Amino acid sequence: MESKPFAGKVVLVTGGGRGIGRAIALYFAARGADVVINFVRNQEHAEEVAAQVEALGQRVLMVRANVGYPEEIEKLFARIAETFEVLDIFISNAATGFNRPGMQQKVSGWDYTMNVNARAFLFAAQKAVPLMEKRGGGHMVAITSPGSQRVLPDYIAVGASKAALEALTRYLAVELAPKNIIVNAVAPGIVLTDALKHFAALSDPQVIERAIVNTPAGRLVTPEDVAGVVGFLCSPEAAMIRGQVIVVDGGYTLITPG
Repeated sequence: MESKPFAGKVVLVTGGGRGIGRAIALYFAARGADVVINFVRNQEHAEEVAAQVEALGQRVLMVRANVGYPEEIEKLFARIAETFEVLDIFISNAATGFNRPGMQQKVSGWDYTMNVNARAFLFAAQKAVPLMEKRGGGHMVAITSPGSQRVLPDYIAVGASKAALEALTRYLAVELAPKNIIVNAVAPGIVLTDALKHFAALSDPQVIERAIVNTPAGRLVTPEDVAGVVGFLCSPEAAMIRGQVIVVDGGYTLITPG
């Protein structure tokens, strides 16, 4: 019989319709969890994931909400409370970004990037905590990026937002520990997603090949690799990992690409 370590759990994945979010949603569903899929655009993709969750025998709730706006976060958690009444795991995966040099940044793009990538985690966490307290605790995992520490081309706004996200992870890990809520972050490297393949096809056909050459593991990270680490951080075995950023990149950031 297949193990269902998350049976009876309720998991929220923001940005759960594509890429890493999709893989995380399906990871938990395959292991017994009911799933809330949050999305903004790409309703068709979210519906496909929802159908797969249901095919795995789990309940699913789809909620269109832009977490960059506090009122939308309110709406998201109202729907969760109405449908499930509780929440066990919150995966903050939704992200955005305007990639351009620092001297070309605009206030609107900067604010929106910070709001979606960092501020949303804090104010969603505030709404998640009461639902987790009903369960006697829970887990939160934020999806960040090595660009929070390393300087990447035209990544200044996203990098700053991810650095803020990692700081929030540490602060929340300490503040929420007495409530038995465990908070960590995962920083994927270059992930082999449909978006990366699309970019390669349009702009730089060699980008994937170069990345593989510069990855000691000999292949790119997959969304499923990331989902597995997220799942581990939400398991009893990881109970003493608190406020950490786990890098999942096959060793890419350990070397200087040639």
